[in-house]
Amino acid sequence: MSEALTLEKLKQAVISSAAAFRCVTEYQPAGGPGDKVFPPTYEGGKYATEKRVLKGGEVVDCVLLDSVQSQANRMESALLDAWEAERFEPHSLPMVQVKFEFEVKGVKKTIRVTSLDAPHRVADALFRDSLREEDGQKVLFRKSSKGRVLDSTDLRNATGLFGLCPTALLFGLWDSAGPRGGLGAKFQRAVVSEIVGMNAQLGKTTGGKVDHLNILKSAGDLFQRHKQSDSLPKWTLDKSLAREKDGAALKIGKEGKPSEANLGGVTPDFAYAKDNRNNIIRESDGTLRIKGGFTIGKAVQTTVLSLTALRRLRFPLQDKKDVELATANQAARTVLAALGLCAATLAREEGTDLRSRCQLVPTGSFVWELLNGPGKETPFDLSAENAVRLLNDAVHEAVTAGLPWEKKVIELTPSPDLLALVRRSHEIAADGEEGDE
Repeated sequence: MSEALTLEKLKQAVISSAAAFRCVTEYQPAGGPGDKVFPPTYEGGKYATEKRVLKGGEVVDCVLLDSVQSQANRMESALLDAWEAERFEPHSLPMVQVKFEFEVKGVKKTIRVTSLDAPHRVADALFRDSLREEDGQKVLFRKSSKGRVLDSTDLRNATGLFGLCPTALLFGLWDSAGPRGGLGAKFQRAVVSEIVGMNAQLGKTTGGKVDHLNILKSAGDLFQRHKQSDSLPKWTLDKSLAREKDGAALKIGKEGKPSEANLGGVTPDFAYAKDNRNNIIRESDGTLRIKGGFTIGKAVQTTVLSLTALRRLRFPLQDKKDVELATANQAARTVLAALGLCAATLAREEGTDLRSRCQLVPTGSFVWELLNGPGKETPFDLSAENAVRLLNDAVHEAVTAGLPWEKKVIELTPSPDLLALVRRSHEIAADGEEGDE
C-alpha cells in the first residue's frame, strides 16, 4: 500500500542518505498488444536498437522509443504549460523569455523562446545575443546583472542560478556559449527518464498513393521553370521555358517524372531501398526493403531523480550563520527534488503520445519509490495536483530561508543582428530554398 508523499517526507528524504526517487511504468500501444509503434529515427534512418539484460539475466531485443533528451524536453514542456496556466502561483517559476517579432512576405510572425524550451536553457546563445533593459539602457543579457550570474556559478555556488533558472540545475547545463567557452559551468542531469520497447520485432513499410486524375509517367518530362511566377507552378512541360545548365534543360528532380513533383499515383507495395543503408532489411532473395516500425511485448518508462546529485549542490548566502546556510542548502535541494517530481508527474498527466503512430497507454498506476537502502524501496503516490502543491510549499520555505526566486519574467529583446538572422532564415524557408544546419 503506497502512502502519499508530503513535504515533510520529501525533506526527510533529501536530508537522509537515500539515493533516489524512481518511477517505473509499463505501457502498451494505444491500439493494444501487437499494434505497431514507430520509434524515432536518427541519421540515415537508423533506429536505436540494442540488446538489454533484464533482472535474472534474460537478454532481450529492445528499441529506444523516447530518449533521455526528449524526455527532458517533454518534462520542461509540461512545466511550461503549468506555468502558463498559473498553477505555480503565488511564487510562479523563474523564467527568461525573448520574443522575435518580424514580417515575412506580408505575414507577421511572433516566436517566443523561454528558458524552458531553449535547447541550452538559460545559457542558450539566443539569450546570450539578446538584450535586457537595465538602468535605462539595453545591454546584452550576459552583461546584465541577471546574466552575469552564469559567469560565477558552479557546484559550490549555485544560489544565483537557483533563483534565475532552477531547471538548469535539474535537467543539466553546460555554459559552453558563454565567455569561458568549454570551461563554462557544468551541471549534470539530476533527473533522467527514457522509454524503451522490450522484445522488439522489426516490421516493414508499405506505401501507395491514389491519384484521382490518373497522371501517368509517360505524360511527359517536367522541367524546372526558368522564370518563376506567383501564378505558375515551378515546373513546365515546355522545354523551351526551362532553366538551363551547360546548355541542357534542367528537369524536376533526377528524372523529371511527375512523381518528383508529387504528382501522379504510387502503386501500393512494400517500400524499397536502393542502397545498403542502416534503415533497410535485406530479404532472403536479396531485396532491400525499408524498415517499418516495431511490435513490442511492452514499453517501459524509467524515471530516476538522483538525490545524491542534488546533495552536491551548495547554496551560499551572504552574512548568514552556518546553521542558516545549512537550512538554505536543504531548502534549495528540497525545491529541486519537488521540481523534478512535479515535472515528471505533469508530463505523465499529459499522456504518452510520442509521435505519429507511437501512442502508449499505461497498464498500471504511477508509483514513485524512494530508494533508501539495499532492498529498502518505499512506495509513494503522487498526483499532479499534489506535486504542484508540494513544489509551491517547498518554494515558500526556500524564499523564507532567504534564497532568491525570480517571480517576474525576465523579458529580453533580440539584438538587431540576431533578429535579422532569424528573419532572413524564415524568408529563405518561405522561398522553398534548401536549408542547412
